[in-house]
Amino acid sequence: MPPEIVALVEKPYLLVAVLLVGALAGYIAGMTVEHVLSDMQRRAWREKNRWRWERKRNFGNIYRMPSPKPDQVLPRQPDAADQLRIVLGANFTIQPLLNKSEARVFKELDRFVISCNPGWQVMAQVSLGEILRCKDADAYRCVNSKRVDLLLVDEDCRPRHAIEYQGAAHHQSAAAARDAVKKEALRRAGIGYHEVLAGHTTPSELRRLVEKLVDKPKAAH
Repeated sequence: MPPEIVALVEKPYLLVAVLLVGALAGYIAGMTVEHVLSDMQRRAWREKNRWRWERKRNFGNIYRMPSPKPDQVLPRQPDAADQLRIVLGANFTIQPLLNKSEARVFKELDRFVISCNPGWQVMAQVSLGEILRCKDADAYRCVNSKRVDLLLVDEDCRPRHAIEYQGAAHHQSAAAARDAVKKEALRRAGIGYHEVLAGHTTPSELRRLVEKLVDKPKAAH
């Protein structure tokens, strides 16, 4: 028997130490091999799916909002004091609420409405943001600044019917598209939408429209 084996047999603690060192070395070697294999698998998977990574990175570059620079100062919104200072430095003039054609239709419409029901009123250039409500903030912003030419309200000041005066420039630019947005928003709120065409709607036709839209006066108690 070799002397080394004899020494280990005679000294059991040396044998235990050798076995422990061997087991530790084997464990470390196994972990190293496992780590290398795992790393190789990850590299192979990434290489195989490289197009996905490139697509995700490009998508993020396109739609990611640029971060503000540290020294970039965003413009401050003017407060009431700033607005007053700006107004004091400007000149204002009167702007007619309606043009001549719209004013003529307004007077005729108002006369017909009062004759049908004195409790009803005709209002001009009414903002949709004042007569419509919506929990969807984006949808509300789409109509908030839009206006209707004429609005019929009942005895309780509830909006009932919108009258749009369509002049010669109705089909120019995006006017028709804007009217479609207003019409749909009013329809969803239960408010009627009607058009008066310049040069086509006669006073008698306007009267018949009013008689159809305006409710009869409520009987007195």
